[in-house]
Amino acid sequence: MTVFITRYCKNARFECLGYLLCTFLVWGCPRLVLAQAAGTELSQLQIERAGDAVMLSATTRFDLPPAVEEALLKGIPMIFVAEAEVSRERWYWTNKKVASAERHMRLAFQPLTRRWRVNIASGPITLSGIGMALTQNFDALADALAAVQRISRWKIADASELDLNQRYLLQFRFRLDVTQLPRPLQIGTLGDTDWDLAVNVTRPFQLELGR
Repeated sequence: MTVFITRYCKNARFECLGYLLCTFLVWGCPRLVLAQAAGTELSQLQIERAGDAVMLSATTRFDLPPAVEEALLKGIPMIFVAEAEVSRERWYWTNKKVASAERHMRLAFQPLTRRWRVNIASGPITLSGIGMALTQNFDALADALAAVQRISRWKIADASELDLNQRYLLQFRFRLDVTQLPRPLQIGTLGDTDWDLAVNVTRPFQLELGR
């Protein structure tokens, strides 16, 4: 990119520095966090190509607020949702969505066995659809929560959908979906930041040829 500075623009140098600074903030930061709830952070985000698939690995970190843990112990499951959207920037129009994927994780406590269960599926998990989801059982809440927080090699797109010579934007969102809580509890969460567990991150990437 060439920047022209003329004697007719006294502030051109400062405008150029501001532009370069904005460019660095958008393209130079490996982790650009647009929004995240207090106490919730994204400690790892990686995109790689594995064969014909584009894989995403991510790790979120947060502690369950007392209100959320209390609801779990009362037998109310919590649904966490991860969303990934790949888009291509277009200077003449809005960004074009290339691919997207969802991952739903249901965390529940089993009072009879005193064990924790995590169900993972690519779509909303209902009581009738739990059998279609991957199920894991844990003895401790910490282990079950780690399974929710850690996403390993999740397929978010086909490699054929992306151009190796093109730069893309990945938007990754992770949240506790309070809309899937029982209606009385949903009302109780309004305005309560304890239930605001969310991360929203955007970062640029360019797909590399896999080995």
